[in-house]
Amino acid sequence: MRILWRPFGFLRRPLKLESCRVTESESLIPLAHASLTQKLNRAPSIFSLNPRRRFSTMPERETSQRDSDLFSPPSDVRGMTKLDRTAFKKTVTIPVLKVRKEIVNKLLRSLKRAALQRPGIKRVIDDPEDKEGQVMIDKNPGITSAVNKINNIDNTYRNFQMEVLSGEENMMTKVRENNYIYEFDFSKVYWNPRLSTEHSRITELLKPGDVLFDVFAGVGPFAIPVAKKNCTVFANDLNPESYKWLLHNCTLNKVEKRVKVFNLDGKDFLQGPVREELMQQLGPLSKEKKHSVHIVMNLPAKAIEFLSAFKSLLDGQPCSSELLPIVHCYSFSKDARPAEDVQQQAEAVLGISLHACSSVHLVRNVAPNKEMLCITFRVPAAVLYKNHTLELESHEDPPPVKRQRTDKAFSEEKTMV
Repeated sequence: MRILWRPFGFLRRPLKLESCRVTESESLIPLAHASLTQKLNRAPSIFSLNPRRRFSTMPERETSQRDSDLFSPPSDVRGMTKLDRTAFKKTVTIPVLKVRKEIVNKLLRSLKRAALQRPGIKRVIDDPEDKEGQVMIDKNPGITSAVNKINNIDNTYRNFQMEVLSGEENMMTKVRENNYIYEFDFSKVYWNPRLSTEHSRITELLKPGDVLFDVFAGVGPFAIPVAKKNCTVFANDLNPESYKWLLHNCTLNKVEKRVKVFNLDGKDFLQGPVREELMQQLGPLSKEKKHSVHIVMNLPAKAIEFLSAFKSLLDGQPCSSELLPIVHCYSFSKDARPAEDVQQQAEAVLGISLHACSSVHLVRNVAPNKEMLCITFRVPAAVLYKNHTLELESHEDPPPVKRQRTDKAFSEEKTMV
């Protein structure tokens, strides 16, 4: 047990730091031992150690040798002629900090340089001795299982592996969001309850009679509420499981007659059903129509790449500008100016400036220094139509975006025209 003291004027309040040695699989916040010691020693105004109980440190040479041994392949694999993957596994001992969940993010920012950073190793994991999973089940009669996500979304279908912490070994889920019911197998589809506000925000933008193309529809959190507003919806998802549960949820919420469901790759959906419908919506008689066309692209990791599908998508003469489809495209950003970063990413794919016709909305904070945003814009006629007489602005580099502050209510958000 180590005792850290934090001075408050003439008073000193003791702070306890648990120092333990556990294997990598059991760690909570793994720390580089020497880095942690150096960081604490360099900050005497914040922490001072009892001089009789200082952290022991290794000489620089021993630390370098230890790090070299830690990340080098085992000596037994030298000269191996037949691959044995198990020979490359190594169990190492590292120091950890055990802290309350509500202060993890703040602590990580302070220990950014000291925390262990290795590919494939999480810096923060749940305490295996924490019984919170069973407590949640006991306090919520409607919950039958508590699960833990054990990997990131790293596959085409946007789902992830999960372990059951407590309760039934059953991933069938029934949730209610904004008065709509969704059923699905949580282990096979993507669902994020933190996006309920965003689902409502987009739904409020559409009026009865409008058309929505949902390129990455999942199990229907955008498509179903919009369909309930008497809009026409074209919903697509590549995941066969999402497609199956999307059909099921449309029937469950009694909107199956207003939603056309597809099981296609996003690009094929845009260049197929979306193109065909836009040709009708924006054709010669489009001036008489007052309905708006919206395209939602909720695949933050890759959606901006799919914007290239809009290039020269339509034939014929351009429709009036107010009838051009409105795109809501989601993306992640780790940039210091995330709104500008997302706009510039979209401009790079489309080859045209969006400075005067787009807005960027902050959806949520995903992780420290990582934001999820939605860029909304009308697809420029110069991008959408093959034979448009105006030259694309891609012949020149897009003009630089004016630097704006991002610290107050996402003040770089611009008004769409």
